[in-house]
Amino acid sequence: MVASKVAQRREARIASIVEAAWSLAHEQGIQVFSLRDLATEVGVQQPSLYTYFDSKNALYDAMFADGNQQLLETLDSVDLPDDAEAALKVCLRVVADFAVEDPERYSLLFSRVIPGFEPSAESYAVAQEVLGHVVVAADAAGVTNQGDIDCLVAVTAGLIDSQMSNEPGGDRWLQHLDRMIDLLVDDATNRSVR
Repeated sequence: MVASKVAQRREARIASIVEAAWSLAHEQGIQVFSLRDLATEVGVQQPSLYTYFDSKNALYDAMFADGNQQLLETLDSVDLPDDAEAALKVCLRVVADFAVEDPERYSLLFSRVIPGFEPSAESYAVAQEVLGHVVVAADAAGVTNQGDIDCLVAVTAGLIDSQMSNEPGGDRWLQHLDRMIDLLVDDATNRSVR
């Protein structure tokens, strides 16, 4: 019983450190916030952070898992329409909206901006669950070929990148997401009928 309370306190402490790290990432940038600033933010000496994370990349790994868990929970909370193509559009719109609402989180989750950082297998598994939502929605809409799914992901990511790079806070590029999904679904389903 005592061990489980200690583990719970440790997990709560890790969660609070990750939350503080996101706060600093929003203030200073995901690539540049320092462990010294993070230690100050959470009220410990910098070496004490190594009790929880053995490196900054380990912290990034926890943030990567946390960000993907947030996206997974967001996707899980959405009621998808019965129409399969409409459901795919909603699913990809949720991903796009999630991405553009937080550029720092987006850059860690989807842009690989941290030199030398590779998510652990455990953290990457959460990202794979997110992709699983897209694959299930695509499959229901008749997009079953891996290349076609790759195109859906690439087009969505491209529109997100264009939006964030050229008109943060706007919708010039993202307004075309449904149209691009229509084109890709029509192409994929037409080719599968032949």
